[in-house]
Amino acid sequence: DNPSWDDGSLAPIFIRLAWHSSGTYDKATGTGGSNGAGMRFATEAADPENAGLATARAFLEPVKRQFPDISYSDLWILAAYVGIEHTGGPAIAFTPGRTDHADESYWAGMSYGRLPAAEKYLCPHVEGHLGDGMDADGRIAGWEGLCTHVRQEVFNRMGFDDREIVALLCGGHVYGRCHTTASGYAGPWVEHMTQFSNEYATDMIEDDWRLVDHSDTWLDAQGAAELRPAPGNRQYVNKQPGGLDDEPNQMMLPSDMILAWDPSFRAHLERYAADEPQLKADFGAAFKKLTELGCGFGCPFH
Repeated sequence: DNPSWDDGSLAPIFIRLAWHSSGTYDKATGTGGSNGAGMRFATEAADPENAGLATARAFLEPVKRQFPDISYSDLWILAAYVGIEHTGGPAIAFTPGRTDHADESYWAGMSYGRLPAAEKYLCPHVEGHLGDGMDADGRIAGWEGLCTHVRQEVFNRMGFDDREIVALLCGGHVYGRCHTTASGYAGPWVEHMTQFSNEYATDMIEDDWRLVDHSDTWLDAQGAAELRPAPGNRQYVNKQPGGLDDEPNQMMLPSDMILAWDPSFRAHLERYAADEPQLKADFGAAFKKLTELGCGFGCPFH
């Protein structure tokens, strides 16, 4: 808990730090992953998907100074585990032993593009003309390509199946919010963004979602200016022009919405919307797997 940060909790940004430090793993080459804490160096830190995470690393520096024997790699993962458990999520058994890269030479086998991009392969759009690139169901043209990116280029590359992908997104995106100064997207996914729940899954299925961009200034008049993304970005919101409601301001990225659009993803999404204990168990297992990929702990994930 920290009243000076966002919604009063550091858990969401620690979870994102652990996820992004781990999500670079490539099963085919054995490169990337949480082992090394490469985000301490300029090249990996400059990945656009890592924008804003310097704050998380800075918050953990006093802990590192107090306990210098723990590696940055272990500290970042441990902080996320503690945050998840503290906020009502699964208790994940922590395995230490990660070591830190001494320099940036590890990057020779790495590249940008390993972390998920919210709009990859979607059709380009002209600000204020969102309807030109949507089908009758409100899906952005090219969503199938985005689905391939998330499934194959990101998660299958690390060794995750569809059930694990949905568990990770449902459990991970229940936390925190997006910032226009970092990702360019804006607002929280759920109402209670500092507590573990299956709210992300239930809201995605039950709420009406509308695509918006930076030109949708009607959001400001509804007290939802925090949901207006930066110029050039698109996201879905639980608001409608001219509507007045007491619903909390919430958004979904296009890369979130594919869980509702793809039939295989949708089946798991519906399961987690109906069964929070199952999501809690599956998210805990999938997040442990994510954060141990490439670490050589002798687990069956490598």
